[in-house]
Amino acid sequence: MHWKDELRREFEQAEKARTSGNEGRARVCARRAAGIAAREYLKRIGQPVQTASVLTLLNHIQTQTALSPDLKQAAAHLTLRVTETFSLPVSVDLIAEARKLCQALLPNWDE
Repeated sequence: MHWKDELRREFEQAEKARTSGNEGRARVCARRAAGIAAREYLKRIGQPVQTASVLTLLNHIQTQTALSPDLKQAAAHLTLRVTETFSLPVSVDLIAEARKLCQALLPNWDE
């Protein structure tokens, strides 16, 4: 499957999960979408990362000097662990953060 199709599918699944009240699943899908974009971005700039770990990819994105602090923060939000009550330690919409990151890394990916 082409990366754009995978990205669209993850965002669709994230929205469906949120609509059905499954915020945990929505977070997972948002993270996977951001990981797909991170992998493609790194490949395009000549830094392909050979890992299946979304967290590793998002951590690597945070080290990119060409990216703004806002985008690095979005990547950091996407790597946050949930608390014992299965909520995020900060109030942030991970689907929105993933969309922002994807659009910045791969402009026009959703066209």
